[in-house]
Amino acid sequence: MQTPPGKNKAVIAYITFVGMFIAYFMNRDEPHEFARAHIKNMFGLVLLQIIHLALLEYINDIIGFGLWILLVLIWSYSIIACVLNKWPAIPFLSKKFQQWFTFLN
Repeated sequence: MQTPPGKNKAVIAYITFVGMFIAYFMNRDEPHEFARAHIKNMFGLVLLQIIHLALLEYINDIIGFGLWILLVLIWSYSIIACVLNKWPAIPFLSKKFQQWFTFLN
C-alpha cells in the first residue's frame, strides 16, 4: 500500500494537543488532504476531552470517567487507522468533524 502524502503530519497530530497544533502549522505550509482530515479528527477529540473534563468536574464522576475510557479507545483507534493509511478514522464522527471544522482548512 502506498503512503499518502502528509502521513507524517497526520501522525504528529495525534501526539497530544500540542502535536495537533504543530501538524496544523506544518500543513499550512504544504497542505495535504490526508493530514488535514486527521488534524480535524484530533481537534474533535480535543473538544470531546474538554467536555469530558467539564462532566468530570461539574456533573458526575462516573459519566466523566466513562467518557474518558471512550475517548482513549477512539484516540487509539484513530492513531492506528492513521498509521494504516485509513480514512475516515472514526465511523460517523470523522465525517461530522470534517463538516464542522472547516475553519481548519
